[in-house]
Amino acid sequence: MRFTRVLMLGWGLLGMVAVSGAVAGNAQPGLGQAGAPWAYEGKLGPLNWSHLDPAYKVCSEGHEQSPIDIRGARRNKALAPIEFHYVSGGMSLLNNGHTVQVTPPAGSYIIVNGERYDLVQFHFHHPGEEMVKGKLPDMSLHLVHRNAEGKLAVIAIRLNEGNANAVLAGLWEHLPKTVGATDKMTESMSPMGLLPADRAYWSYMGSLTAPPCTEGVKWIVFEQEVELSRDQLKSFGYLYKVNSRLEQPTHGRKIEASE
Repeated sequence: MRFTRVLMLGWGLLGMVAVSGAVAGNAQPGLGQAGAPWAYEGKLGPLNWSHLDPAYKVCSEGHEQSPIDIRGARRNKALAPIEFHYVSGGMSLLNNGHTVQVTPPAGSYIIVNGERYDLVQFHFHHPGEEMVKGKLPDMSLHLVHRNAEGKLAVIAIRLNEGNANAVLAGLWEHLPKTVGATDKMTESMSPMGLLPADRAYWSYMGSLTAPPCTEGVKWIVFEQEVELSRDQLKSFGYLYKVNSRLEQPTHGRKIEASE
């Protein structure tokens, strides 16, 4: 599996190396981070992130990096169900040179163990980043949340080829095709439609999966996968052949599973 993933990274990402300036320097979409340009291949790729900017040093030296291969999780009755308070509205889409970032209207949030985290944005990775017992999904959806103290909680949903996804179909009609391009989904949608029916999840402490690879991020990975059609998968893959990071060592981190 790792060998296959490395080959995929070698295929390259169209136009990524050529991207420069503010778009390429954005570390994690919507989080106000900036730094040296980076990419998912070549000299600006993941193996060199820590050498591109001193601010990216933790990408190679950190001990709580993401993503990881989820295995050996232990059930924890203390992990409460995630409370979702997502609102419907129009979505703003941006092709930022690393992914397609979707910014929802203000007001959506989750409650995690009694603490509120506001939904900042969500974005996609192809292939997926959340490996489970050595198996990668076709894509990943990351919903990024921030609490009042600035701490992050990211909900990861694994997307695999299957039936067409009606909610994604609405978003896909507005996918910006070129770097820096934007679009607006004026018809109302709710991020709730992107979630699986079963909300059981794995949880661990990790990092951003892109520079500056900041640690201290609470990861919530749903156990149930969500389907999208082959055509939907190809549509995103046409924009981003590879925009995902390899799995990182766990360094003995605890992985818990909700009831």
